[in-house]
Amino acid sequence: MERPELLYFIGIGGIGMSGLARYYRRRGATVAGYDRTPSELIGQLRMEGIEVQFDENPAIIPEEFRNAPPEKVLVVRTPAVPVTSPLLAYWESRGVRILKRSEVLGLVTRDRPTIAVAGTHGKTTVSTMLAHLLTSGGVRCNAFLGGISVNYDTNVLLNDDATVNVVEADEYDRSFLRLYPTEAIITAMDPDHLDIYGTAEAMYAAYGEFAALVQGKLLVHERIRPHFAQDLPNVTTYALDATGQPRAENIRVQDGAYRFDLVAEGHVLKDLELGMPGRHNVENAIAASAMALALGVPPDRLRKGLATFQGVSRRFEVRARTAKSVFIDDYAHHPAELEACIRSVRELHPGRKVTGIFQPHLFSRTRDLVLEFGKSLALLDELILLDIYPAREEPIPGITSRWMLEYVPMMNKTVCTKENLLPLLRARNVEILLALGAGDIDRLVPGIAALINEQG
Repeated sequence: MERPELLYFIGIGGIGMSGLARYYRRRGATVAGYDRTPSELIGQLRMEGIEVQFDENPAIIPEEFRNAPPEKVLVVRTPAVPVTSPLLAYWESRGVRILKRSEVLGLVTRDRPTIAVAGTHGKTTVSTMLAHLLTSGGVRCNAFLGGISVNYDTNVLLNDDATVNVVEADEYDRSFLRLYPTEAIITAMDPDHLDIYGTAEAMYAAYGEFAALVQGKLLVHERIRPHFAQDLPNVTTYALDATGQPRAENIRVQDGAYRFDLVAEGHVLKDLELGMPGRHNVENAIAASAMALALGVPPDRLRKGLATFQGVSRRFEVRARTAKSVFIDDYAHHPAELEACIRSVRELHPGRKVTGIFQPHLFSRTRDLVLEFGKSLALLDELILLDIYPAREEPIPGITSRWMLEYVPMMNKTVCTKENLLPLLRARNVEILLALGAGDIDRLVPGIAALINEQG
C-alpha cells in the first residue's frame, strides 16, 4: 500500500503527523484523524479539507472510513498515543493496517532522493534552513519539518515537481532508522531519550545504524566524528572552528546580525549575513549551506537565501522588543540547547541582565540530566522554574522542579506556577527575558509578550 486512498491519523495535531497528513491530502487521498485538543495547526488542517475529531469514540469516525474495506484504509499513529486508545482498538478489530508515523515517513522517502537531518538538537533549524535555501535557490523540494517555518508559516513544503525530499530525522523511538536517506546531516549526539535507549552508548549505536543507511554525502559535526567508524568514506565534518571545509571564518555581530565568511564545496563566500540570530545558528548555517551548494544552489542565491531566512517558530524568536526589554522565545529543552541559547543571548546583548523562564520537559530527562541542566541554567542571571511538563510520562516520585532547583548553582532562582508567572514578572524589572522549553510554555508566550510591551 504505497499510495493509500484513505488515511486516518491518530494524533494528527502533532508537528510530524500533520505534515504527513497534508502531504497525502495534496496527493489526492482522503485524510481524517483524531487529536485530544484543538490547536491553530489543527484549524489549518480543517481548512484544507481534513476532518478532525476530538473524541475517541469510534462511532464518530467519518462514515467513508467506517464503510471502506480494510485494505483501502491506512491508519497512522504516533508513539505518544497509548496502546489503550479506543480508536486503535477499533481499527485493530477491523483488521486495518496500522503504521507508526516514522514508518509512513519512510515510505515517503522512497519516492525521491532524500536529505535527512538528524541530531539531538539543531535538526529542526538545519532542515528548515536547508529547505528554504533549496526553495529560494531554485531546487524544487518537499520538506517535512519539526517546526513551523516563519518564512512559509507551515511545517511542510510541498511541490508537485519536487526532485528531492528534506526530512527531519527523529531519534526518539529509533524513528530515523525507518528512513531511506540519500544524503544526511548529523548536528549533535548529546545523550537524550535515555528512557528509550537506556544508555548513551546505545543511543550512539543507533546513530551509527542511521549513518550506515546513508548512500551519499554524510555531513557530521566535528565533535561527533569520533563516534563513527573511521572507514566510512562518505563522512565530511563541519564546525565553526574547523580546519577543513565546510567552515565559517571571520564571525562577527554587526548591526545586531551575524556575519561570516563561508568556505564550502570549493567556494569562498565573503561577508554572508544570517537572517536568524544566534552564534549556534551560524554553525547550523554551515551545514545547511554546504548541503545546498552540493545540491546545486548557486552561490549568489545561497547568499540571498541566508539573509532572508527568518527561522523557525520558537527557535530564538524575538516576541517583544521595547526601549528597556527584549523577550525571546526558544524551544530549548536539553542542556546543550539551553547553553547555546543563553551564550548567544549574552553575545547579542552584552552586559544586560538575563532572566530565564524554564519549563523542564519529561520527568526522565530531568532526572537523567539534572547536573547538566544545573550548569546550563546557572549561565542565567535569574531563573524562574516552572513545573515539569510530563508529556507522555507518568510522574516519577521525588523528581520535581523544586528538587531540580537545588542542582542549579546560583542565587537568584525560584519555582513558580504557570498561574503566578505574570504577577511575578510584573513585579520584576526584566531586561532580557527568555522563555525556554518544549512543553506548553508556548501558551504563556502571548501573555508575556503583551506584558513586556505594556511595560515599555
